[in-house]
Amino acid sequence: MPQFRTQDIIGEALGTFLLVFFGCSSVAVTILFQAHAGLMQVAMIWGLAVTLAIYSTRHLCCAHLNPAVSIAMVAAKRMHWSKLPAYFVGQFGGALLAALVLYLLFGPAIAQFEAAHGIVRGTPESVKTAMIFGEFFPNPGVESWVKVSTSTAFFAEALGTFLLVLLIFSLTETCNVGRPDDSLTPLFIGGAVTAIIAIIAPLTQAGLNPARDFAPRMVAYFAGWAGAALPEPSYSFLTVYVLAPVVGALCSSFVFTMVIFPLLKGKEDADQAGCC
Repeated sequence: MPQFRTQDIIGEALGTFLLVFFGCSSVAVTILFQAHAGLMQVAMIWGLAVTLAIYSTRHLCCAHLNPAVSIAMVAAKRMHWSKLPAYFVGQFGGALLAALVLYLLFGPAIAQFEAAHGIVRGTPESVKTAMIFGEFFPNPGVESWVKVSTSTAFFAEALGTFLLVLLIFSLTETCNVGRPDDSLTPLFIGGAVTAIIAIIAPLTQAGLNPARDFAPRMVAYFAGWAGAALPEPSYSFLTVYVLAPVVGALCSSFVFTMVIFPLLKGKEDADQAGCC
């Protein structure tokens, strides 16, 4: 039976809300006000958002804040599958609420920006503002000559999530004597997010999180962006920004549990036996 613990739902919802609100807001102020110069500043805000979200909620839940991470944890037998529904409700609910608050806060500024630049919401050109909510490939903020195929975008999102989940496993595994202190682990996970976004975002905006993409994208869809919120080819966002992170996370879970963990465990046993 599914385990719907209130603290799991609230914790994941709060953490995902903080993550999506701070992260998407950094994109919003960059597009609308040129508040940040360069990708690295936005990537650092996303990383800081992850760090703050984990610190704020890990006393309530496992602070996955990402359905792909939760699925990987279940695959690695670090969490029982019956908890998934509660975690999904919290994650998608928190992301949805964050996107709604974001639209209430920046909606007037977005409308003024579109009017000043001759952007008609719902047309293909309106991805320049729709990218505040969901992700697109190629990144609408890069040079127009850059072309990114669906397969390349899928690989980029899967690889980015693979690396993120692998680092999460490594940074939280007690057998890894090189891991940071538990009180510092969120900082390192946030740093990992920053590094991955700095590399992947020029291609796909680096979603790495199905909840972070799907819920805000639906808000944009119903807020007037309509078809512009759903990139071509049709519904490719489901494969690139929902399926790819899950595939990457599952691959990471397999590599860690089948290859890395046995090596870590073997090293720990050897150290306890006094071997070199």
